[in-house]
Amino acid sequence: MNNSKVKKIISENVVVVVLILLCIGFGIASSTFFSSRNISNILSQMCTNALLASGLTYVIILGGIDISVGSVAGVAGIVAAYAGLMFPDMNVPFAIVLLIVTGVVVGCICGLINGVLIAYLDVIPMICTLSTMTALRGVAFIMTGGQPVYGLADSFAFLGAKRVFPTAGMPNGSVPVIVIFTVIVVAAMHILLSQTIFGRHVFAVGSNKSVAHLSGINVRKVTLISHILCGVTAGLCGVCIASKLQNGQPNAGNTYEMFAIASTVLGGTSLSGGSGSVARAMFGCAVIAVIKTGMDLLQIYSYWQNVVIGCIIILAVVLDMAQKKAQNR
Repeated sequence: MNNSKVKKIISENVVVVVLILLCIGFGIASSTFFSSRNISNILSQMCTNALLASGLTYVIILGGIDISVGSVAGVAGIVAAYAGLMFPDMNVPFAIVLLIVTGVVVGCICGLINGVLIAYLDVIPMICTLSTMTALRGVAFIMTGGQPVYGLADSFAFLGAKRVFPTAGMPNGSVPVIVIFTVIVVAAMHILLSQTIFGRHVFAVGSNKSVAHLSGINVRKVTLISHILCGVTAGLCGVCIASKLQNGQPNAGNTYEMFAIASTVLGGTSLSGGSGSVARAMFGCAVIAVIKTGMDLLQIYSYWQNVVIGCIIILAVVLDMAQKKAQNR
């Protein structure tokens, strides 16, 4: 294999190379980084971001943006908590169904609002989702009076906090249930985008709306459905957070949208639209999770962690712009 092919492979898989280098670096710096317990924690922390990124990928491929997903997650978690209070003796299967249904319904409603405003009223995506982000966060605080919703049954925590497949070193379980749930959702989102006609329409609209329209694609419908899917994954993220905390927090999901956007762009989804992948976005989520966990192990001050994540977001945008310029040449 000659140097040009190696460079091409590396350039097309920068996020994978970065992830490997980060793992090696943190593994050298901390003896516990590669422990089974820490790997399990990384996967668990990655899940909420992965759920958000899987839906955001659709919207960003369209050339749009959705910064309301964190607030959608917060509202979904609160609604799920209030619903859980109505069934104090619910068992685990009922709790899982309750959480999923709540997340899907709340996510659909919020995504529908964004989709209608953007697709049919031609509101600029950034302005639209900034407005709904602010409004929904206000709704979250109004619903709760600024206080957490607690007193839920133990079964409520199964989806977000429990583990399965116990081992000798981890008798309470080695695999978080939330990881299994996230894999199922992300796989479904990936298949829908990469293997269906609707997925091809998403790419077509993101590449050129006018050409897509002339080709017979219902651009407004594709935009609406994509925002609904984004809302649904945000809603599912919110109920997972509520389940993990075993309460509904009015500020849950705050700033999560920035991590999700950074992960999606790091995974190769172009902010200008037309290209992207749910599967590759997961590598971006892994990079964010590894950095956060690694800095925690090294006891780096939380404020500095925010600085690092902010720099990663800037780097992701710069890399996206550089890649677009290179393609145009």
